[in-house]
Amino acid sequence: MRISYSTLDTYQNCHLKYKFREIDKIKEPKSKEAVFGTLIHSVLKYVHTPALLAPSLEQALDYFAKGWNSEVYENEMEERSAFTQGVTILQNYYAHNKMADYTIVDLESRFAIEIGNEETGKHIVSGIIDRIDKTADGYEIIDYKTTRKMPSQDKVDNDIQLSIYLKAFLARYPKEIDRLDKITVSLYYLKHGVKLSSARTKEQLESLEKTFLDVIRSIEEEKFDPILSPLCDWCGYQKICPLWKHKFAETHKVETEEVKQAIGEYLDLKGKLGEEKLRLVKLQALILQYMEQEGVDRVFDDQGIIGKSLRKTYTYDAEKLKAILEPLDKWESVLKVDGIALRNILAVLPSPARKEAEEAKILDKESVSLSVKKNKIEADSELSF
Repeated sequence: MRISYSTLDTYQNCHLKYKFREIDKIKEPKSKEAVFGTLIHSVLKYVHTPALLAPSLEQALDYFAKGWNSEVYENEMEERSAFTQGVTILQNYYAHNKMADYTIVDLESRFAIEIGNEETGKHIVSGIIDRIDKTADGYEIIDYKTTRKMPSQDKVDNDIQLSIYLKAFLARYPKEIDRLDKITVSLYYLKHGVKLSSARTKEQLESLEKTFLDVIRSIEEEKFDPILSPLCDWCGYQKICPLWKHKFAETHKVETEEVKQAIGEYLDLKGKLGEEKLRLVKLQALILQYMEQEGVDRVFDDQGIIGKSLRKTYTYDAEKLKAILEPLDKWESVLKVDGIALRNILAVLPSPARKEAEEAKILDKESVSLSVKKNKIEADSELSF
């Protein structure tokens, strides 16, 4: 199987989106954020391409303007704001970086490396590294980001993308494995003008392969459940997603007036769980039956949205946990399996031990619930059974 960091990231964010994009090959319109980011990357490649004389800021801005795409923006105000932001990014970049100071090894470097073995299966991880620099005593691998949100240093220290880029770099320059402390990996957040840098250990690189193999195994097992998250707001597959398609459907085969009334009445009664609990349970059963019949996980009404979710609770295999925690002198601190003490201990365990403990979890029970999100008024409630 061939997989890239971007497809791995897509799968981790939403299994079903991965299926739509990579397996079903359903094209998703490119978002304005993606178009903007691609153009900024292109400009930075232009300004860093080795030449007798590096492009000036004016030349960089001219390159940016000529590559601008007005069609992806909804209105003139939105377009003007985005264009101004792009100009500001480039002005700040030039203010804090001197192009002549860098020794560029490669730009937009493509790679394809093999992972796995005969037992797990062999697979190819591919991708593109934005930039590789030669530094005074080693190398720096840089990836540009145009996102608004900037992560914590801890997330950068464990970023999978930077790790796979380093692994690809070492496949190209294998002798550098003995000089890992001289190799820096960095995420450059262009909207903030901040570069967050980190390093990697051999242990981190070894565990990276397991992350990719775990995802590949899940894909091969056809685990393609949708995942509801804030990223849904930017997803181009809402119309065919079971979590959203009811919102866009014009007609339903057997959507009766009774079901429509049940959805509206359920939303009306959500704040009266004590007095109307019995009626809510009946309405919930009717709505759940309809969801099952239509193959949807969310239903929409002028008042709001009702979503179905499956909750799972876990217990732990005490003997397995004891075998993991006793050598670390942590077993005595756990007063009760699944208790607060256990959660506190797991949070500070080394990563390998924490993963082993997670694998010791056993499904205890699961329940289905409906969550309600009212329109205009921010009020959520849940009823489980």
